[in-house]
Amino acid sequence: MAINKRNEGAKVNSNINVTPMVDVMLVLLIIFMVITPMLQKGVSVDLAKVNNPTQMPDADKEDALLVAVMRDGKIFFGNDQVSPDALTEKIKDRLANRVDKRVFIRADARAKYGTVVEVVDNVRSAGVDDLGLLTEQRKNASGATPAAPAPVAPTGQ
Repeated sequence: MAINKRNEGAKVNSNINVTPMVDVMLVLLIIFMVITPMLQKGVSVDLAKVNNPTQMPDADKEDALLVAVMRDGKIFFGNDQVSPDALTEKIKDRLANRVDKRVFIRADARAKYGTVVEVVDNVRSAGVDDLGLLTEQRKNASGATPAAPAPVAPTGQ
């Protein structure tokens, strides 16, 4: 009779299996790709559409000061609803220890003109150096941007 000797240590695999880790990371990547566009800073407004907007990349920064004017006349500073009178004080408080004194206004396309002007006046009275009015690019049916009007020659020479 022979004795069978089992060698358990020879079967141990010391390689790391990364397939489950890659699967988890791909699922997390897909989740973040789906959720990231849904994260919008501030309140949602229907911005005015223009043909040639000026790019303002600073408005997308984390520390950008955004004032939103809604269609019904409500005013939001960041995510907080404020009255027009309190807006000046809140902006002054935020600008107290900042070097960049820039505020961006997101006004709804159907907001009353008087409300937007009142907000601009209140922001200016808070000591803002630069004021940006945010708009969206107008989309044409053909997909091309419209041509600029031809220059007109001066008359009456």
